[in-house]
Amino acid sequence: MPPDKPSPGLELPPLSLYIHVPWCVRKCPYCDFNSHEQNGPLPEDDYVDALLDDFRHDRRYLQKREISTIFIGGGTPSLLSARAYDRLFNGLQAMASFASDIEITLEANPGSAEREKFADYHSAGINRLSLGIQSFDPQQLQQLGRIHDAHDAERAIDFAHKAGFSRLNLDIMYGLQAQSQSSAIHDLRQAINAAPQHISWYQLTIEPNTVFFKHPPPLPPEDTLIDIQDSGLALLEDSGFARYEISAFARPGGQARHNVNYWQFGDYLGIGAGAHGKITQPSRQRILRMHKRRQPAHYLQAAAAVKKQAQANAANLLNRYPYLADAGPIEPDQLPLEFLLNALRLRDGFTREQFEGRTGLSFSLLTKQVESLQQRQLLRVDGNHIAATDKGYQFLNTVLEAFV
Repeated sequence: MPPDKPSPGLELPPLSLYIHVPWCVRKCPYCDFNSHEQNGPLPEDDYVDALLDDFRHDRRYLQKREISTIFIGGGTPSLLSARAYDRLFNGLQAMASFASDIEITLEANPGSAEREKFADYHSAGINRLSLGIQSFDPQQLQQLGRIHDAHDAERAIDFAHKAGFSRLNLDIMYGLQAQSQSSAIHDLRQAINAAPQHISWYQLTIEPNTVFFKHPPPLPPEDTLIDIQDSGLALLEDSGFARYEISAFARPGGQARHNVNYWQFGDYLGIGAGAHGKITQPSRQRILRMHKRRQPAHYLQAAAAVKKQAQANAANLLNRYPYLADAGPIEPDQLPLEFLLNALRLRDGFTREQFEGRTGLSFSLLTKQVESLQQRQLLRVDGNHIAATDKGYQFLNTVLEAFV
């Protein structure tokens, strides 16, 4: 490997924006996200007001950067109207610059109420749609607690294409309850035949604080899961989908730019209940993590308190940081692993310069571990470029444990 040079210090990476919409119609039994079942009408206007005020407090972290990508996640963001997003984007653009080629992704469910809005979402400026299909099998959808059926999924995909979404992602799960290899591959083949640019194909995992954790479903045996993965990866490759991240597959030019920025340890602001952010501050030589109030009611209460204080011309700590739940710098000794947890998910890995610019640390901190993993054929090193080998990608947790 080339000799190590002193790190030049932190560099300012590209900036993305994550917007969280916390409500859903019904909580799925596998879901551990910050989502809350909708009870009554959504406070749509109040929530957009709060999002804009939240961003107003965070815009100090722009540091003269434009927003390169926006991702709207949930919950179910398609519960909000296109009018709400149009007002939100107009308000954001009054405070920040959007890149001329900005990618704006909306997560949506395939239900009939949501798909009727797709054309209006596209007109509002959303140019990438991510549909939570999960399966085309009626029984599996029912067991997953989804509120759509296979016909809804097919209709939603058709509506998305007709609405003008040339950039479409389909979420598909495998390793579902007692799922056979043929059934899992049938789901994946149906997704491929729907002609999306991007497919997120991932195994169902049982997470703490979910219904499935308390009442585990009967999952396929390990041998079946391996067979599903091997045959699915071959099918995706043969169909023109390149695996650029562990569970992300894209046709040429179809990569999710927002997620790539995450994995390359870029910066992102997070607004909305429970949203997280990561911000680089070169002038202070630190990287800041922050997250917002998790409960929607508390988040909206903060907005109401700010409005009340503004009317009274009051100024205090709450008025300055109303939505923040916690914030603090990432400790320097945690930065290497934080970086690698993201960067090694990418099939192409990272460069020495990216590590040094995104962490402010010298690559010499990794030299010993990288050389050892290279000898074990778990990492490949090509000049300044480091990535997992096929074997290393298969055993990525083992690779990462070397840096703990």
